[in-house]
Amino acid sequence: MNNLKKIGLTALAGSLASISAHAAEMTVSGATVLTYTDEDASEVTGNPYGMKTNIGFTASGEVNGYTVSYMQTSADQFAGMSSARLSVDMGDMGTVAFDQGSGSGLGTIDDKTPTAAEEIWDGLDGLTAGGLVGTAGASGVWNYVNTFNGVTLNAAARKGSGTKNADGASSGAAANAGQGAWDFALTTDGSMLGVDGLAIGAGYGEASRDGAGATDDDHWTVFANYSAGPVTFGAQMSEISSGLSGATAEETEAWGIAFNINDNLSVSYGERDVDFDAAGGTTTTEKGEGVAVAYTMGSIKIAGNINEVSDNGGTVGSNDEMTEIAVSFAF
Repeated sequence: MNNLKKIGLTALAGSLASISAHAAEMTVSGATVLTYTDEDASEVTGNPYGMKTNIGFTASGEVNGYTVSYMQTSADQFAGMSSARLSVDMGDMGTVAFDQGSGSGLGTIDDKTPTAAEEIWDGLDGLTAGGLVGTAGASGVWNYVNTFNGVTLNAAARKGSGTKNADGASSGAAANAGQGAWDFALTTDGSMLGVDGLAIGAGYGEASRDGAGATDDDHWTVFANYSAGPVTFGAQMSEISSGLSGATAEETEAWGIAFNINDNLSVSYGERDVDFDAAGGTTTTEKGEGVAVAYTMGSIKIAGNINEVSDNGGTVGSNDEMTEIAVSFAF
Protein backbone atom coordinates (compact mmCIF):
# COMPACT_ATOMS: atom_id res chain seq x y z
CA MET A 1 0.00 0.00 0.00
CA ASN A 2 2.83 2.43 0.86
CA ASN A 3 4.46 1.73 -2.50
CA LEU A 4 1.19 2.46 -4.29
CA LYS A 5 0.94 5.76 -2.44
CA LYS A 6 4.48 6.68 -3.46
CA ILE A 7 3.79 5.84 -7.11
CA GLY A 8 0.59 7.88 -7.05
CA LEU A 9 2.28 10.90 -5.52
CA THR A 10 5.18 10.67 -7.95
CA ALA A 11 2.81 10.57 -10.94
CA LEU A 12 0.84 13.52 -9.56
CA ALA A 13 4.03 15.53 -9.05
CA GLY A 14 5.05 14.79 -12.64
CA SER A 15 1.70 15.95 -14.03
CA LEU A 16 1.86 19.13 -11.99
CA ALA A 17 5.35 19.85 -13.23
CA SER A 18 4.21 19.49 -16.84
CA ILE A 19 1.70 22.33 -16.43
CA SER A 20 3.77 24.56 -14.17
CA ALA A 21 3.28 28.30 -14.49
CA HIS A 22 5.40 30.30 -16.90
CA ALA A 23 6.71 33.77 -16.20
CA ALA A 24 4.15 36.46 -16.98
CA GLU A 25 4.11 40.22 -16.71
CA MET A 26 1.25 41.61 -14.61
CA THR A 27 0.15 45.21 -14.35
CA VAL A 28 -2.44 46.86 -12.12
CA SER A 29 -4.34 50.05 -12.92
CA GLY A 30 -7.27 51.88 -11.43
CA ALA A 31 -9.56 54.88 -11.67
CA THR A 32 -12.13 56.72 -9.60
CA VAL A 33 -14.98 58.83 -10.99
CA LEU A 34 -16.97 61.27 -8.84
CA THR A 35 -20.20 62.53 -10.45
CA TYR A 36 -22.95 65.08 -9.93
CA THR A 37 -26.14 64.21 -11.85
CA ASP A 38 -29.24 66.38 -12.28
CA GLU A 39 -32.39 64.72 -13.68
CA ASP A 40 -35.33 66.50 -15.33
CA ALA A 41 -38.31 68.02 -13.49
CA SER A 42 -40.40 64.83 -13.79
CA GLU A 43 -37.86 62.76 -11.85
CA VAL A 44 -36.72 62.84 -8.25
CA THR A 45 -32.99 63.41 -8.18
CA GLY A 46 -32.55 62.84 -4.44
CA ASN A 47 -28.85 62.55 -3.67
CA PRO A 48 -27.14 63.70 -6.88
CA TYR A 49 -23.63 62.59 -5.94
CA GLY A 50 -22.17 59.25 -6.97
CA MET A 51 -18.85 57.49 -7.34
CA LYS A 52 -17.45 54.63 -9.38
CA THR A 53 -14.18 52.90 -8.61
CA ASN A 54 -12.36 50.62 -11.05
CA ILE A 55 -9.36 48.39 -10.55
CA GLY A 56 -7.91 46.38 -13.41
CA PHE A 57 -5.43 43.51 -13.66
CA THR A 58 -3.66 42.56 -16.87
CA ALA A 59 -1.32 39.61 -17.25
CA SER A 60 0.56 38.53 -20.39
CA GLY A 61 3.10 35.85 -21.15
CA GLU A 62 4.26 33.27 -23.69
CA VAL A 63 2.63 29.84 -23.55
CA ASN A 64 3.71 27.16 -26.05
CA GLY A 65 4.86 29.80 -28.51
CA TYR A 66 1.70 31.94 -28.31
CA THR A 67 1.15 35.15 -26.37
CA VAL A 68 -1.65 34.54 -23.86
CA SER A 69 -3.11 37.48 -21.97
CA TYR A 70 -5.79 37.88 -19.34
CA MET A 71 -7.64 41.01 -18.31
CA GLN A 72 -10.05 41.58 -15.46
CA THR A 73 -11.63 44.87 -14.45
CA SER A 74 -13.80 45.15 -11.37
CA ALA A 75 -16.00 48.15 -10.64
CA ASP A 76 -17.89 49.47 -7.64
CA GLN A 77 -16.29 47.42 -4.90
CA PHE A 78 -16.57 44.17 -6.89
CA ALA A 79 -20.37 44.22 -6.48
CA GLY A 80 -21.09 42.04 -9.49
CA MET A 81 -19.64 44.71 -11.79
CA SER A 82 -16.65 42.97 -13.35
CA SER A 83 -15.36 42.24 -16.84
CA ALA A 84 -12.82 39.65 -17.92
CA ARG A 85 -11.15 38.54 -21.12
CA LEU A 86 -8.83 35.63 -21.94
CA SER A 87 -7.08 35.94 -25.31
CA VAL A 88 -4.52 34.01 -27.34
CA ASP A 89 -2.49 35.98 -29.89
CA MET A 90 -1.54 33.65 -32.75
CA GLY A 91 0.40 36.21 -34.76
CA ASP A 92 -0.64 36.37 -38.41
CA MET A 93 -3.53 33.98 -37.70
CA GLY A 94 -5.16 36.61 -35.47
CA THR A 95 -6.33 36.69 -31.86
CA VAL A 96 -8.96 34.39 -30.34
CA ALA A 97 -10.57 35.44 -27.06
CA PHE A 98 -13.34 34.48 -24.66
CA ASP A 99 -15.07 37.66 -23.58
CA GLN A 100 -16.94 38.18 -20.32
CA GLY A 101 -17.82 41.86 -20.63
CA SER A 102 -14.95 43.75 -22.29
CA GLY A 103 -16.67 44.27 -25.67
CA SER A 104 -16.58 42.35 -28.95
CA GLY A 105 -17.89 42.34 -32.50
CA LEU A 106 -20.59 44.72 -33.67
CA GLY A 107 -20.94 46.23 -30.19
CA THR A 108 -17.49 47.85 -30.55
CA ILE A 109 -18.90 50.23 -33.19
CA ASP A 110 -22.47 50.72 -31.90
CA ASP A 111 -21.87 54.51 -31.65
CA LYS A 112 -18.74 56.02 -33.19
CA THR A 113 -19.91 59.62 -33.47
CA PRO A 114 -17.26 61.93 -31.94
CA THR A 115 -17.78 63.30 -28.44
CA ALA A 116 -15.68 65.09 -25.84
CA ALA A 117 -17.11 62.99 -23.00
CA GLU A 118 -20.11 60.63 -22.84
CA GLU A 119 -22.42 59.83 -25.77
CA ILE A 120 -25.45 62.08 -26.36
CA TRP A 121 -27.82 59.34 -25.12
CA ASP A 122 -25.93 58.62 -21.90
CA GLY A 123 -28.04 58.87 -18.74
CA LEU A 124 -31.37 59.18 -20.56
CA ASP A 125 -34.32 56.87 -19.88
CA GLY A 126 -35.50 54.13 -22.20
CA LEU A 127 -32.46 54.03 -24.48
CA THR A 128 -31.17 50.55 -23.76
CA ALA A 129 -31.97 49.46 -27.30
CA GLY A 130 -32.78 52.75 -29.06
CA GLY A 131 -30.54 52.42 -32.07
CA LEU A 132 -27.58 50.73 -30.32
CA VAL A 133 -26.65 47.67 -32.33
CA GLY A 134 -25.12 44.33 -31.34
CA THR A 135 -26.56 40.80 -31.37
CA ALA A 136 -23.89 38.61 -29.75
CA GLY A 137 -23.25 41.00 -26.87
CA ALA A 138 -20.11 40.98 -24.74
CA SER A 139 -20.66 38.20 -22.18
CA GLY A 140 -20.12 34.51 -22.79
CA VAL A 141 -18.86 35.41 -26.27
CA TRP A 142 -16.13 33.94 -28.45
CA ASN A 143 -14.25 36.72 -30.21
CA TYR A 144 -11.88 36.70 -33.20
CA VAL A 145 -9.81 39.74 -34.26
CA ASN A 146 -7.46 40.02 -37.20
CA THR A 147 -6.30 42.61 -39.75
CA PHE A 148 -6.22 41.95 -43.49
CA ASN A 149 -4.63 44.55 -45.81
CA GLY A 150 -5.43 47.38 -43.41
CA VAL A 151 -9.01 46.23 -42.62
CA THR A 152 -9.65 44.96 -39.09
CA LEU A 153 -12.22 42.21 -38.58
CA ASN A 154 -13.77 41.93 -35.12
CA ALA A 155 -16.19 38.98 -35.03
CA ALA A 156 -18.22 37.57 -32.14
CA ALA A 157 -20.49 34.57 -31.55
CA ARG A 158 -22.32 33.09 -28.60
CA LYS A 159 -24.60 30.14 -27.82
CA GLY A 160 -27.61 30.63 -25.58
CA SER A 161 -27.97 33.74 -23.46
CA GLY A 162 -25.25 36.34 -23.07
CA THR A 163 -24.49 35.73 -19.40
CA LYS A 164 -21.30 35.54 -17.35
CA ASN A 165 -21.10 31.89 -16.37
CA ALA A 166 -18.69 30.68 -13.72
CA ASP A 167 -16.58 27.63 -14.53
CA GLY A 168 -18.67 24.45 -14.52
CA ALA A 169 -21.91 26.42 -15.01
CA SER A 170 -24.24 26.91 -17.97
CA SER A 171 -27.19 29.11 -18.88
CA GLY A 172 -30.33 28.85 -20.98
CA ALA A 173 -31.40 30.68 -24.11
CA ALA A 174 -32.00 34.40 -24.21
CA ALA A 175 -35.57 35.57 -23.60
CA ASN A 176 -37.81 34.83 -26.62
CA ALA A 177 -34.72 33.79 -28.56
CA GLY A 178 -33.07 30.70 -29.93
CA GLN A 179 -29.70 29.29 -29.07
CA GLY A 180 -27.25 31.68 -30.66
CA ALA A 181 -26.16 34.98 -32.15
CA TRP A 182 -23.25 36.23 -34.22
CA ASP A 183 -22.02 39.57 -35.52
CA PHE A 184 -18.95 41.32 -36.87
CA ALA A 185 -17.43 44.76 -37.40
CA LEU A 186 -15.05 45.88 -40.16
CA THR A 187 -13.01 49.05 -39.60
CA THR A 188 -10.18 50.82 -41.39
CA ASP A 189 -8.55 54.22 -41.70
CA GLY A 190 -8.27 56.37 -44.80
CA SER A 191 -4.79 55.22 -45.81
CA MET A 192 -6.12 52.56 -48.17
CA LEU A 193 -8.26 55.25 -49.83
CA GLY A 194 -5.56 57.90 -49.78
CA VAL A 195 -7.55 60.14 -47.41
CA ASP A 196 -5.69 61.17 -44.25
CA GLY A 197 -7.85 61.66 -41.15
CA LEU A 198 -10.63 59.34 -42.30
CA ALA A 199 -11.96 56.42 -40.23
CA ILE A 200 -14.76 54.22 -41.57
CA GLY A 201 -16.52 51.04 -40.53
CA ALA A 202 -19.50 48.77 -41.02
CA GLY A 203 -20.99 45.78 -39.29
CA TYR A 204 -23.79 43.23 -39.35
CA GLY A 205 -25.24 40.61 -37.02
CA GLU A 206 -28.06 38.12 -36.51
CA ALA A 207 -29.70 36.62 -33.43
CA SER A 208 -31.88 33.54 -33.80
CA ARG A 209 -35.52 33.53 -32.68
CA ASP A 210 -37.83 30.72 -31.57
CA GLY A 211 -41.57 30.58 -32.08
CA ALA A 212 -44.12 30.31 -34.89
CA GLY A 213 -43.51 32.83 -37.65
CA ALA A 214 -40.36 34.21 -36.02
CA THR A 215 -37.21 34.95 -38.01
CA ASP A 216 -33.77 36.17 -37.01
CA ASP A 217 -33.12 39.61 -35.55
CA ASP A 218 -31.00 41.65 -37.98
CA HIS A 219 -28.65 44.47 -36.92
CA TRP A 220 -26.40 46.60 -39.13
CA THR A 221 -24.52 49.88 -38.92
CA VAL A 222 -22.12 52.06 -40.94
CA PHE A 223 -20.08 55.06 -39.80
CA ALA A 224 -17.51 57.55 -41.05
CA ASN A 225 -15.40 60.04 -39.08
CA TYR A 226 -13.12 62.66 -40.58
CA SER A 227 -10.52 64.67 -38.66
CA ALA A 228 -8.96 67.87 -39.99
CA GLY A 229 -6.62 69.52 -37.51
CA PRO A 230 -8.45 70.04 -34.21
CA VAL A 231 -11.93 69.24 -35.63
CA THR A 232 -13.53 65.79 -36.02
CA PHE A 233 -16.89 65.30 -37.75
CA GLY A 234 -18.71 61.98 -37.84
CA ALA A 235 -21.96 60.41 -39.00
CA GLN A 236 -23.55 57.00 -38.47
CA MET A 237 -26.58 55.03 -39.69
CA SER A 238 -27.99 51.90 -38.02
CA GLU A 239 -30.99 49.60 -38.20
CA ILE A 240 -32.47 46.94 -35.94
CA SER A 241 -35.12 44.59 -37.39
CA SER A 242 -36.75 42.25 -34.89
CA GLY A 243 -37.67 38.74 -35.97
CA LEU A 244 -40.77 38.73 -33.78
CA SER A 245 -44.08 39.10 -35.59
CA GLY A 246 -45.52 42.61 -35.18
CA ALA A 247 -42.37 44.03 -33.59
CA THR A 248 -41.18 47.60 -34.18
CA ALA A 249 -38.10 48.25 -36.31
CA GLU A 250 -35.57 50.97 -35.40
CA GLU A 251 -33.69 53.12 -37.91
CA THR A 252 -31.06 55.55 -36.59
CA GLU A 253 -29.27 58.52 -38.10
CA ALA A 254 -26.73 60.37 -35.95
CA TRP A 255 -23.97 62.92 -36.34
CA GLY A 256 -21.50 64.69 -34.09
CA ILE A 257 -18.70 67.23 -34.18
CA ALA A 258 -15.85 67.58 -31.68
CA PHE A 259 -13.31 70.40 -31.40
CA ASN A 260 -10.00 70.27 -29.51
CA ILE A 261 -9.58 73.88 -28.39
CA ASN A 262 -6.09 73.05 -27.09
CA ASP A 263 -4.19 70.05 -25.73
CA ASN A 264 -6.31 70.06 -22.56
CA LEU A 265 -9.78 71.36 -23.50
CA SER A 266 -12.31 69.84 -25.93
CA VAL A 267 -16.02 70.38 -26.69
CA SER A 268 -18.58 68.50 -28.79
CA TYR A 269 -22.16 68.58 -30.03
CA GLY A 270 -24.29 65.82 -31.56
CA GLU A 271 -27.78 64.91 -32.70
CA ARG A 272 -29.56 61.61 -33.21
CA ASP A 273 -32.91 60.63 -34.77
CA VAL A 274 -34.35 57.15 -34.21
CA ASP A 275 -37.39 56.19 -36.32
CA PHE A 276 -39.57 53.60 -34.61
CA ASP A 277 -41.48 51.90 -37.44
CA ALA A 278 -44.45 50.04 -35.97
CA ALA A 279 -45.86 47.00 -37.76
CA GLY A 280 -49.10 48.87 -38.46
CA GLY A 281 -47.30 51.52 -40.51
CA THR A 282 -47.04 54.24 -37.86
CA THR A 283 -43.64 55.87 -37.44
CA THR A 284 -42.54 57.92 -34.43
CA THR A 285 -39.20 59.71 -34.42
CA GLU A 286 -37.20 60.03 -31.25
CA LYS A 287 -34.99 63.16 -31.39
CA GLY A 288 -31.97 63.53 -29.14
CA GLU A 289 -29.12 65.99 -28.80
CA GLY A 290 -26.23 66.56 -26.46
CA VAL A 291 -23.32 68.85 -25.74
CA ALA A 292 -20.16 67.84 -23.87
CA VAL A 293 -16.99 69.47 -22.61
CA ALA A 294 -13.85 67.95 -21.10
CA TYR A 295 -10.71 69.37 -19.51
CA THR A 296 -7.69 67.19 -18.73
CA MET A 297 -4.86 67.96 -16.30
CA GLY A 298 -2.44 65.05 -16.20
CA SER A 299 -4.29 62.12 -14.61
CA ILE A 300 -7.31 64.28 -13.65
CA LYS A 301 -10.21 64.84 -16.03
CA ILE A 302 -13.23 67.12 -15.52
CA ALA A 303 -16.10 66.45 -17.97
CA GLY A 304 -19.70 67.55 -18.35
CA ASN A 305 -22.69 66.48 -20.45
CA ILE A 306 -26.10 67.99 -21.11
CA ASN A 307 -28.31 65.48 -22.97
CA GLU A 308 -31.99 65.65 -23.86
CA VAL A 309 -34.47 63.64 -25.92
CA SER A 310 -38.08 64.02 -27.12
CA ASP A 311 -40.57 61.24 -27.95
CA ASN A 312 -38.26 58.94 -26.05
CA GLY A 313 -38.32 55.28 -27.09
CA GLY A 314 -40.90 56.11 -29.76
CA THR A 315 -43.53 57.23 -27.23
CA VAL A 316 -45.06 60.56 -28.20
CA GLY A 317 -44.73 63.17 -25.44
CA SER A 318 -42.15 61.18 -23.46
CA ASN A 319 -39.25 63.57 -22.93
CA ASP A 320 -36.14 63.36 -20.78
CA GLU A 321 -33.00 65.35 -20.05
CA MET A 322 -29.88 64.86 -17.95
CA THR A 323 -26.96 67.00 -16.79
CA GLU A 324 -23.83 65.37 -15.42
CA ILE A 325 -20.49 66.66 -14.17
CA ALA A 326 -17.76 64.08 -13.62
CA VAL A 327 -14.31 64.30 -12.08
CA SER A 328 -12.10 61.28 -12.73
CA PHE A 329 -8.71 60.28 -11.34
CA ALA A 330 -6.55 57.66 -13.04
CA PHE A 331 -3.81 55.84 -11.16
